[in-house]
Amino acid sequence: MPIHFQAKLIEINAWTILKLPEESSKLLPSRGMTMVSGTLNGVPFKTLLEPDGKYGPGKTPSHWFRPDAKLLREASATVGDTVSVSIEPTKEWIEPEVPEDLQMALNASPKAQELWNDITPLAHWDWIRWIRAVKTPETRQKHIDVAIDKLHKGMRRPCCFNRNLCSEPHVSRNWALLDA
Repeated sequence: MPIHFQAKLIEINAWTILKLPEESSKLLPSRGMTMVSGTLNGVPFKTLLEPDGKYGPGKTPSHWFRPDAKLLREASATVGDTVSVSIEPTKEWIEPEVPEDLQMALNASPKAQELWNDITPLAHWDWIRWIRAVKTPETRQKHIDVAIDKLHKGMRRPCCFNRNLCSEPHVSRNWALLDA
């Protein structure tokens, strides 16, 4: 069943973000990342919804996504606009864009690349979210090194990674989406 709602486009650190209303987010099958297809002001899209990571007393977790420039242009939408959205969870995961540093490391390890080519798009999202969920370039490089080692050894997903937290450091702090 499609989930229909209206939401205001907000800006966090120069990114345009659409945060789902809590009541709409509750209708999703997971508190963690969820792939959806839908429309924004009638324009079709497919995207990954990220968890906002907001838990605790008086807080209800929700989801968010970053509409790309093409979708915003076609939907005639900008920061501050209230948009009409319809989404529906899908089991057809889109491939994430592989960061250049990770791709270079995969290229240098044929065995890790071979397993990467065999795992699902969902597993790719898990690895990429785990790698990017750090504050410093040094820690990011450590995550890439560990990922390559684990892929080389046959591990298909990162262990000990909580999918219910916000893993995008550009718009989050302490694993929670910043307030706009």
